[in-house]
Amino acid sequence: MDADVTDSAGTATEPDTESGRQPSTGAPGLAGEDTEAAAPPAGPNPKRHWLRWVALGTSVAILATAGAGWWFYRKLDGNITTDTSAAAELHTYEKERPTPVALDAQNILLIGSDSRSGDGNGKYGRDDGGSQRSDTTILLHLAADRKSATAMSLPRDLMVEIPSCARPDGTRSRAQFAQFNWAFEAGGAACTIRTVEKLTDIRVDHHMVVDFSGFTDMVNAVDGVEVCLDEPVKDVQALLELPAGRQTLDGEQALGFVRARHGIGDGSDTQRMDRQQRFLGALFKKVQSNGVLLNPARLYPVLDAATKSLTTDPGLNSLSDLYELARSMQSVPMEKVQFLTVPRQPYAQDPNRDELVQPAAKSLFEQLREDNPVSVSPDETDTQSQRNEEKSDDSVKNSGNGSDGGSGTPAPESPSPAPTFQGTNAAVGMCG
Repeated sequence: MDADVTDSAGTATEPDTESGRQPSTGAPGLAGEDTEAAAPPAGPNPKRHWLRWVALGTSVAILATAGAGWWFYRKLDGNITTDTSAAAELHTYEKERPTPVALDAQNILLIGSDSRSGDGNGKYGRDDGGSQRSDTTILLHLAADRKSATAMSLPRDLMVEIPSCARPDGTRSRAQFAQFNWAFEAGGAACTIRTVEKLTDIRVDHHMVVDFSGFTDMVNAVDGVEVCLDEPVKDVQALLELPAGRQTLDGEQALGFVRARHGIGDGSDTQRMDRQQRFLGALFKKVQSNGVLLNPARLYPVLDAATKSLTTDPGLNSLSDLYELARSMQSVPMEKVQFLTVPRQPYAQDPNRDELVQPAAKSLFEQLREDNPVSVSPDETDTQSQRNEEKSDDSVKNSGNGSDGGSGTPAPESPSPAPTFQGTNAAVGMCG
């Protein structure tokens, strides 16, 4: 039996038996107005429906981005060629190699190959049966504290002792006293590394080989590099013709510029190496700028160009390895990214070849081997040989009783300044 329901005025009412709804017990409305509370609409909540689509779209976008990122990583990683033969040769002669001194420092041999084989390299000359020589060789020393980096060029015409090395066909070359770039032709990167280690007594931790097309692609990827020329340049062999003045070189022009030996300056290999160092400094400066490193659209072409023409040892054959190397160099101040050439002079028996200048070369090798600082100066008069003379003069002045002014008190030792060699740094650029 249904119970009676009383309205707000106390009057008993009958329940709504048709609809089964109970009368409203809220405050009365206007006369004749239905004061019953409205029921929520049936069906799904529109707001929840919209949020669900937003979440789904975001998930798809994240997955797509991650997938694209993974694809780019795999592509760049797959571009790199691993030099397994060099690793095997070096392992065979491990007992002959120098012992690492500064364990956190890194010594990386950068080799620019003049090979005409491969995609894009044939237009720079004839491929003589796949032969190649090291057109440019630089030993890059990264200090253990990563506060400096020193790139030391080794002249290709430097007369050195080249050991017997394994050839690609399985035979071995003979040990010989010859110009430096023959080592790369005889036995590739491994032979070059063994020759450098024998010459300097510096342990080479890693190596990279870059060909012509890779260099041009790198320059194009950063939209060229600016140079300043005092006079026009024309070198038919280097495929180069440039007007005088300030200008931005594209990849093809840049390659000709760093390779030219005719129609520019005095035509010497000395000036050619100086141009290479200054240009690499300007290229490093541009790559390290925010316009490249923080812009994925510009960074990817740089990485693609760098990796697809790169051959490395197994320790640097992945994108993550190269990233860690690049990241460690980001903290190096521009003025501390230094470029110099090993002290050398015309070879006594052939003025078209080079030989080391001692003791300056030995001092440079020792500084790098021990991870001690060196400094560079564009002024050739402020070089290591001059500092050696000054040090010798100071030793004569302070010799005798080992005292200061005859007082019997030993003179306090002042910190020795870093030896200075002729060179430049990345902060200078090509128009500094």
